[in-house]
Amino acid sequence: MPPSRLRRAALPLTAAALLVPLATACSGGANDTTSASDGGQRLRVAMAFPPAQAMSPYGDDAVNLSRLAVIEGLTSLGRDGAAKPALAASWKRESPKAWTFTLRKASFQDGTKVDPAAVVRSLNAAQKASPKPRVLSDTGITAAAQGAGTVRITTTASDPLLPQRLANPSLTILSAAAYQGGKVNPAGHATGPFTLAAVKGAVSATLERNDHYWGGKAKAPGADVTFVADGTARANALRTGAVDVAEYVPISQASLLGDRLVHEFPSARTNGLSLNTEHGVFADPAMRAAAREAIDSEALVKAVYEGRADSAQGLLGPGVPWAAAAREAPADRAAAAGRAQVAKTKQIVLATYTNRPELPEVATVVQQQLQKRGFTVKQVVRDYAQLEADALAGKYDAFIQARNTLLDTADPVSYLASDFTCDGSFNISQLCDKRVDTDVDKAAALAGNDARHRAAMTAEADVLGTDALVPLLHERFVQGYDDSRVHGVALDPMERTLITADTRVG
Repeated sequence: MPPSRLRRAALPLTAAALLVPLATACSGGANDTTSASDGGQRLRVAMAFPPAQAMSPYGDDAVNLSRLAVIEGLTSLGRDGAAKPALAASWKRESPKAWTFTLRKASFQDGTKVDPAAVVRSLNAAQKASPKPRVLSDTGITAAAQGAGTVRITTTASDPLLPQRLANPSLTILSAAAYQGGKVNPAGHATGPFTLAAVKGAVSATLERNDHYWGGKAKAPGADVTFVADGTARANALRTGAVDVAEYVPISQASLLGDRLVHEFPSARTNGLSLNTEHGVFADPAMRAAAREAIDSEALVKAVYEGRADSAQGLLGPGVPWAAAAREAPADRAAAAGRAQVAKTKQIVLATYTNRPELPEVATVVQQQLQKRGFTVKQVVRDYAQLEADALAGKYDAFIQARNTLLDTADPVSYLASDFTCDGSFNISQLCDKRVDTDVDKAAALAGNDARHRAAMTAEADVLGTDALVPLLHERFVQGYDDSRVHGVALDPMERTLITADTRVG
């Protein structure tokens, strides 16, 4: 997903400037804090994205809170994207628009009980928040207490994904004390294994173990977190032992750190080449097919990602573990135009953005591959904010982006609907195909995971058959920690977990 739709841009600070607060934060006792009473050593963590909304759960800061094991919702997500119990021990669908959730026995970090009133307060506050959490952009929810340990949640329309939706970090459950003066403060008022004890602006945060966590005490007594926007600075901090865990190590630094410190795993991100199906050269299906045939995914993986990515398999890659077994072959693809025919077309404009450092390099290799096929290509490379409006308006012939295919509900149907249907809100390819719309609608109406998965892959085949998007590669995430001494770090393709109750040093 492009950065403006997923995560804010990193703060524009130099590596040298960032290392100063990093060293300061880590030198205040975090480096060697080991106590018999604590039963372990504090974690030292370098996070990539500084808080932007004072740790409000309604924006991107909620992801940091989730990755630091501070907050929880009624549900969590399994590796297959299915909902799992969290603060809700079980749930039942009463009707297309109504569900009941039975709560487990749990306490907030401030000692108050997790009860139906608290759940109702949190969910209804999220619904009324301004701006509203993105996960609620396509539905509305209303929560009401129903008995001593049960909450009834109704949606504005039929929503088979409600249990997955409630796992989103923005729908965290907080105690009454979190809601004061029109603001929401999760510090000390959440339910996770770690309590947010202090935040120093965009520089650092302190976590302490929640000794009353319903899932059992965390193995580390706490964590000292530094927000380091510069990827090279995070890698250097890991290399020198200043931190135990560094998230999102840049590809350019991975080979320098070595396998002991670098841990890569498939992500749900697909880098794709969106082709303008409405205007210009690629309005012709034969030209889109020629562009598809020009792309060499393996060469991109080798040249730009140093082998730390996966060759294109479809819209959904290895980070969506069920996709490969359910994949269908595209049908009715157009025959590709020959090189001589391609050479007669006018110049195409290929655009991408600088916010993800690998993408301009990807664009250069793709340009070379298209030129080899006979296309004349002009590049436009800018900050994403300068490109988005024109991309959505169809002003480029081709657009390269890194897209999170699981979005807010860990379900690819939302991605398919937004990117490839006639009324899709993020339809850069300008695709409007009746078969795609019909099959996406069918998938959206299904409740069971297996049925939705099969239907989603039918819709994927439809999209690939149009060549509206040519998959380039599937990204891998690279997290940094020394696996000889740091254990229990979560490698999560959906980016919601990093530090857990099991994370420890030693």
